[in-house]
Amino acid sequence: MSTTAQLTYTIPPADGSRPYTAINEDSTGKKSQNWIEDIRNVDIEDARGKEHQYTLDTVGFQFHHYRAKHTRFLDDEEIKGEYYTECMELLKELTGATKVVIFDHTIRRRRPGITDDDQQKRQPVPLVHSDRTTASSIARVHKHLPPSEVEDLLRGRWQIINIWRPISHPAVDWPLAFCDYRSVNPDNDLVVLALVHHGHEGENYHLKYNPEHRWVYKRAMDTEDVVLIKCFDSISDDSVAKMAAHSAFKDPKTPEGTPFRESIEVEALVFYKED
Repeated sequence: MSTTAQLTYTIPPADGSRPYTAINEDSTGKKSQNWIEDIRNVDIEDARGKEHQYTLDTVGFQFHHYRAKHTRFLDDEEIKGEYYTECMELLKELTGATKVVIFDHTIRRRRPGITDDDQQKRQPVPLVHSDRTTASSIARVHKHLPPSEVEDLLRGRWQIINIWRPISHPAVDWPLAFCDYRSVNPDNDLVVLALVHHGHEGENYHLKYNPEHRWVYKRAMDTEDVVLIKCFDSISDDSVAKMAAHSAFKDPKTPEGTPFRESIEVEALVFYKED
């Protein structure tokens, strides 16, 4: 069952200046930006029953059924000690990776009217984006791996992959939509956007609207469903999907009274041993 919903794309500054979002790290959590939101109605195809058609290398995302042993998702240290281990094993099994380093996780609980101003109040992101650029991906390797290992690891194939799953109940409210990488024109569609924090900067990709984009979601993903979302791939010859842009969205078909979405995403560096 497909749906039609609004997604928010990006129009870069008309003067050609560097697009940015500045996060004011004070009690307000307000953000400022120099780009324009471009809201479009798009058709989003339901992948349910066709999950096998979508793989990391072809489209940039991949669905899988996996019942987690850790189910509380209430304590960060428990998550790091228990759920991280599960995610590392799952990534190795599904991708054939030889080394996995998890460096972050985010729990999102949609709470209308609550300011998204700290780690405990993160809301779904209703914006078409991909979490890492090439530069910010390489910076993560340098940040999280010993200097003695970095050169060798960067010489082989490596990726950044996000493992996303609903927690507590199915994600009927504000699900995630994924853009099939085969429908993206990376030369024209991608916008490198600076994320300006106090004392440091990051980067991610926003997308400009392209009517050729093909969007997919999996209706009512439950707590035993996961989706792997590629954020970066070191292969750059167009033989594989480089990443998967995605966005939370308000599905107009969501029944009244549906529980607010709750989810966890875990971000990992994934390395492969060269043959």
